[in-house]
Amino acid sequence: MSPQPSHVRTIDDLRGPAGRLEALLNTGHKDARFCALVCHPHPAGGGTMHNKVVYHAMKTISSLGIPVLRFNFRGVGLSEGEHAHGPGERDDARAALDWLERTFARPILFAGFSFGAHVGLHACCGDPRVAGLIALGLPVNAAGRSYSYGFLQNCAQPKLFISGDHDQFASIDELESVWSRVAEPRRTRVIPGAEHFFQGTPGSPTPKLAEMQQEIRRWLADTFALESTVSTL
Repeated sequence: MSPQPSHVRTIDDLRGPAGRLEALLNTGHKDARFCALVCHPHPAGGGTMHNKVVYHAMKTISSLGIPVLRFNFRGVGLSEGEHAHGPGERDDARAALDWLERTFARPILFAGFSFGAHVGLHACCGDPRVAGLIALGLPVNAAGRSYSYGFLQNCAQPKLFISGDHDQFASIDELESVWSRVAEPRRTRVIPGAEHFFQGTPGSPTPKLAEMQQEIRRWLADTFALESTVSTL
């Protein structure tokens, strides 16, 4: 299968428990083996489905010809409802999984950034529809919010974790403490000179989004034999 250029389509029929969820679908090849969901970071920090990390993750997966759904959690953008501090957003993510199942009826890949990673891992771990999980910038302590991941001890799907070595919301020691308790199969990658948003640091000022994309591509190729022939930049 040769991936075809994707097109962006507005989705009008994605509804969660709190009402309509604003969503975009990057269309894929009709014979794609998977479809995908990408979740955005915390709205208190301005997180939306248009976040740069979310966009680059979507582009990487879309380059494989896979249809990719992004949406705004409740209370963000044009999505109805109010922010629910996690549990409600997990229900929103489950509604997105249901939409993908109805629309494509094929295995789902998940990717989430920061708060979106925490929410999506909760929603997707153990769901037989979800074939693989990608957590970008997994937060441990952020703006007074603490995140725990004990549930990952029983999460049997293949998992990829990518963080920067200067992530301001999770130190390397904190991440290694979390990752060491995660069930196999798992892959962990730390990108040198990257902060939480995969931008550069004073010692390494260039953005690190391309390195993040490379790690995603490599894992998808190794885990699911998915190869990209389309530029993700």
